[in-house]
Amino acid sequence: MSKIKGTSTHNENKQHLISECIEVYAASLIGGQWTLHIWFYLISGKKRFGELKKQLPNVTERMLTLHLRKMEKNNLVKRTVYPEVPLRVEYELTKSGKALKVLFKHLAKWGEQHKEFERNL
Repeated sequence: MSKIKGTSTHNENKQHLISECIEVYAASLIGGQWTLHIWFYLISGKKRFGELKKQLPNVTERMLTLHLRKMEKNNLVKRTVYPEVPLRVEYELTKSGKALKVLFKHLAKWGEQHKEFERNL
């Protein structure tokens, strides 16, 4: 998840697609290898960083941090910092993040149908 140079052709194309197609915009918000995994664990409630890391042992701390920041920037996740020692930070889905549950149910159903389709080829 490296930064894309603002003046690059890739960035210009991406911004054009996002502005022209609402589906591309939506996909850009939830895209990323770990975003759906993180969402899956947060749908059950608030989690601390360490809890998420334990549930996602194959993700590096850096990648988890980057995805959580992206999700926070896209208003899918709310980050709450408690001023105590040691510092406690919790992540939870926003109202918009929780609304994805319906979409992901449909996506899961489609995934199962597609797997079955491929098995029958």
